[in-house]
Order: sequence, then structure tokens, then C-alpha cells
Amino acid sequence: MADTESDTEPETGRGERRLTTREAAELLGVKPETVYAYVSRGQLTSRRAPGARGSTFDADEVEALLRRGRREAAAQSQGPPAPGDTVVRTGITLIEPDRHYYRGVDATALARRYGYEEVAEWLWTGRLRPGVRFTAPPETRAAARRAVSALPAHSGPMDGLRVAAIAAAAADPLRFDLTERTVLASARSLIATLVDALPPAPGQRVPAADAPRSGEDAPPSAGPLPPSIAEQLWLRLSPHPADPASLRALQSALVLLIDHDLAASTLAVRVAASARAHPYAAVSAGLGAADGPLHGAASGLAHRMLAEVLDRGSAAAVVADQLRAGGGVPGLGHRLYPAHDPRAQALFALLAEVPGAADALAAAREVAVTAAQRTESHANVDLALAVLTVSAGMPPEAGETLFAVGRVAGWIAHALEEYAEHPLRMRPRGHYRGPKPPQPMP
Repeated sequence: MADTESDTEPETGRGERRLTTREAAELLGVKPETVYAYVSRGQLTSRRAPGARGSTFDADEVEALLRRGRREAAAQSQGPPAPGDTVVRTGITLIEPDRHYYRGVDATALARRYGYEEVAEWLWTGRLRPGVRFTAPPETRAAARRAVSALPAHSGPMDGLRVAAIAAAAADPLRFDLTERTVLASARSLIATLVDALPPAPGQRVPAADAPRSGEDAPPSAGPLPPSIAEQLWLRLSPHPADPASLRALQSALVLLIDHDLAASTLAVRVAASARAHPYAAVSAGLGAADGPLHGAASGLAHRMLAEVLDRGSAAAVVADQLRAGGGVPGLGHRLYPAHDPRAQALFALLAEVPGAADALAAAREVAVTAAQRTESHANVDLALAVLTVSAGMPPEAGETLFAVGRVAGWIAHALEEYAEHPLRMRPRGHYRGPKPPQPMP
């Protein structure tokens, strides 16, 4: 045993109840050695008072662990959990049948009024910083650019984002500091680095980056602001000059994509954060989960379909081909919205003001009307993103890139929530369905 414990309850002088190792073990119904095992796993914290003979434990924390253990034991006695039984406490996003809210504020209203960086800062800190911009140190940007430039020529923007996140982590010696202030500094730098590392679109010239100025120490009055994340993304995704209406639509798309409750990628982020992975690794987990046609890449399927509609001049023929292939129609329906996806409606309204988006917008409406003859599914945000990316001449992967960059802010918000929880709590119990032991040795 690591310590010799006294038999009296220690005094702290602050009205805090402290327990000796023996008392904590008796309360939990375990051996003293197990109490130290709880400490090593991060489930309990110990403290040695000056002059004391052994470690002491916060009585409230010990009692909370006891209650949690009883709940887990009760859950195990009821057999394997049913799908949807796991509940994660979060104060970030609420989804209703026709709306979604960030910390209680309508997300579509936020998207109309504020930029991506402003909403991200407010979501993280509760403070609105008008005109805030995200930048990164030169060495971080250089490391990410070198890593992305080494990728094969056929690599896409999402490959670049994943590699840039790893390079940014390697360049940050403070990445293992999980205090809120350091995590937020890393988040601002990471978002700026992800975008900066992407090569410019054909015909676009990316201006040399100014000396880095973070949103924390560079208010708008300090001089000319660096380009916004939306402006930088445009230069890397579209070969055409950006008009104000198109930039507004892109900016709003990023805000609307920041978070959507516990989507697959967000859950992956929270699992990583529960294991106390640093924020770069947590974001990398999200990027990995988003790399699939059923989540982040769904907008690419809608982009290709919409481009085909414009090329063939008929939504009916393209919808028929989609159904003949055995799949659904990309960009239609959402399991959380029985009627309209509010994000799609907000983006369609903004895209109606973009002069070059009229044809793509009409094609999207034709797809929705054609499909409505047989299904009640309405346009979702992927179809709206497809209108934006097709009309701007962006590649099919552009919608997935917008999704990933926008969602990083939400992933960081969820990681911060998870860092405040007990570690390693995201551990479901497997329901074993293999051969009953003992089995012969293979």
C-alpha cells in the first residue's frame, strides 16, 4: 500500500469534507489498493495535506463515484443497452422539428447576422467579438503547407485538411495542455492553418499572410484585418472572383454547419476527448468520421447530381437514374427534420440573391419537385451546399470541405465540454455474441 493512513477525518480549514484512504475504501466497498487505481484512471483525485501521513479524498467526489458505480451496475443487470440509450449532456445545440439552436439562439438568425469566427468565439466563450479573425503562427502554417504539398497530385481538399491537422499538432508543443485558454488558442490557430494549407483554386492568387494576430489580442481597431475564413476558403475553392452575395452565402453556410448535435463525427470527437486526446487529435477523429458518403461527403453526391441535371437539362431523367441505381436522391430528406431542413431554407434564401446561382437553384428546385411526386422528403442542407458549390464553379469535394472547416468550431466546443467530464466515460459495454467459452484451442 502506498500510504499509511490516519484514522481521523482530516481538517482542511475550508469547510471541505476530506476522507482518508481507508474511509474512501469503506464507503466504496473496495480495497484501499482499488482507491489508488481509481486515482490512476482519473476517476478520483487525491491530495496530501502538509504534515499529513497519507492522501485524502474529496468526500463529495467519492460519493459521486459511488452513485455512478451503482447506476452502471443497475444498467448492466438489465442486459445489453438498446440503441439510443446513451445520453450525453450538452449545452451546445438543440434540434427541434423545424429549427436548430446554438446555446438557445436560432442558428439561422445567427448566420444572417454574424460571421463564422464571431459565432465560433461566442459558442466557445459566451462573448461576442465583432470582427474577430483567426490566424496561426508562421511556423505552423509552413509545416502544414509542406505536408499538404507532399501529397499525390490526385489528392483532394479533405486529404489536405487531414494532413494539415496532423502537421499543426506536431508544430504545437503545448497541444497536451487541456486548459480552456490553451485549447481555444490551439483551436483558432488550427482553423486558420487548415484553410491556409489548402492550395489556391486555378486562377486564384492567395496573398501573402500578414504577421499573425489572434482574435484575442487584435481588436478591429488595431488596423486592417486579415481575410476572414470565408474569404480564404473562396480563394481555395472557386476559380471565379467573389461577389458580396456569394461570400454572404458562404459565410452563412459555415455558421449553419458549425454544429448539429451528436452527429457521427461529433461523437467521434467526444470519444477522443473523453480519453483526453489533445484538440488536434480530437478534430482528426472528427475528420476521419466525416470521410464517408453518409455524413460529410453527402454534399459531393448532391453536387454531382446537380451538375448532371444542368448538363442534361432534365431533373426527371437524373432522378430516375439515381433511383434505378438503387439509392435515394442525394440532397433530400433528413432524419431529424420531418419537414424542411431550416439550414437549407436559410441558404436557398441567400442563394436567391446570387446572380450566378439562378440556374443551379432552379435545377435544385426541379429535383425536389420531381422527387416529391413519390416521396415526402424535402431538400436538406447538402442540396443547398450543392447549389452554392456548382454555381461558384467549385469542385465536387468543396461542400465536404466547407462542412469540415465549419464543423471544427463545433467539435472544439464539444471537446471542451468533454474535457470537463470524468475521463473515459464514453465506454459502452459490448454485448458479446460469439461462441460460448470454453472453446478448443485453434
